Amino acid sequence: MTKTAGRFAPPDIQGLQGRAGDLFQLLRDGRARTRAELAITTGLARSTVASRIDALISSGLVGPAGEASSSGGRPPSRFAFNPAARVVLAVDVGATHAVVAVTDLAGSIVAECRLEQEVADGPEAVLGRILALAQELLAEAGRPLKDLAGVGIGLPGPVEHDTGRPVKPPIMPGWDGFDVVPYVQRSLPVPVLVDNDVNIMALGERTAYWPEHSNFLFIKVATGVGAGIISSGQLQRGANGTAGDLGHVRVPRGDDVLCRCGNYGCLEALASGPAVARQLQAQGLDAATGADVLRLVREGRPQAVQALRQAGRDVGDVLAAAVNLLNPSMVIIGGSIGEAGEHLVAGIREVVYRRSLPLATAHLRIGISMAGPRAAILGASQMVTQHVLSPDVVEATLAGSAIAG
Repeated sequence: MTKTAGRFAPPDIQGLQGRAGDLFQLLRDGRARTRAELAITTGLARSTVASRIDALISSGLVGPAGEASSSGGRPPSRFAFNPAARVVLAVDVGATHAVVAVTDLAGSIVAECRLEQEVADGPEAVLGRILALAQELLAEAGRPLKDLAGVGIGLPGPVEHDTGRPVKPPIMPGWDGFDVVPYVQRSLPVPVLVDNDVNIMALGERTAYWPEHSNFLFIKVATGVGAGIISSGQLQRGANGTAGDLGHVRVPRGDDVLCRCGNYGCLEALASGPAVARQLQAQGLDAATGADVLRLVREGRPQAVQALRQAGRDVGDVLAAAVNLLNPSMVIIGGSIGEAGEHLVAGIREVVYRRSLPLATAHLRIGISMAGPRAAILGASQMVTQHVLSPDVVEATLAGSAIAG
């Protein structure tokens, strides 16, 4: 078992309304506080704070965290967020694999398993295997179904986030318009949230390692190429869930290169793992996949190093325009090629810093993913906790518990 916890950005105190769900947002950073400290911070009456804390303790979301020092008399009790109160099922579906994990409400991974499978097998086959594995992992973690707060799923294609339906995904035959949410809820009757895999990678990477950056781009370079865009702290999905589809932006040098989308010169057709492998294969090297490209780079083959550096320049050509348009302070390169491709990142930096406006790059950092292959799992977990721990949902949960009681 491994654990990887994220960081939580504190809420705006001015926006608190005095409900238990609002008060809970202050405690989500994990720092223990007394009732008196909460009353001072929020401006609420101590009696109001006491009743809200009692409700949160009853729900299990908040628990005792020792005693504060006393200047005389009985020491006051401290309370803190209890991330172990519930668990989240986080799922990362890739083109040729799926990773399923159980996390606590702070994003710490308590059980995890990788499943080798083809997304092209279709939604029912893929989701059926994932749901069976999910039951095994919940049992391994010692958590009954009633402890499950929600399910977060990342898919390798455009997703209509409000419904969870894939929208014409190019590498997912049989998935277009499939009702993922109700299918999963037949086995797991909890909130189910679905998004594009690069979006949740951006969410996971930023939450865990770069919460201070409100304008953030995550670039995935793997079987395909895509971007997750966070602007002013909010994930940007676009009108139809296709925001960030850098892979099908035209690259000038690719006029004669046909992409699987039917257009010529797409970035994915030149800079993805399979595309670079095809270029090396044409030079007589043994390369069929992105993994082969990285192997050849590790072996010191100059053709592979040059090809990966050129792929980085191609990504940089497209990314330079995005940097001018969105003005991020942080760009992170991830995906199976991006995480291991230092030469790729060098090519990206070379072009972005040369082609973007000086003002846009004055404080811009470009780096390699720190979350690595766990970025999507952390993001899927975060997507669920953002929903189930929001003020309105916590308030509704507490009201439901009171009625049930």
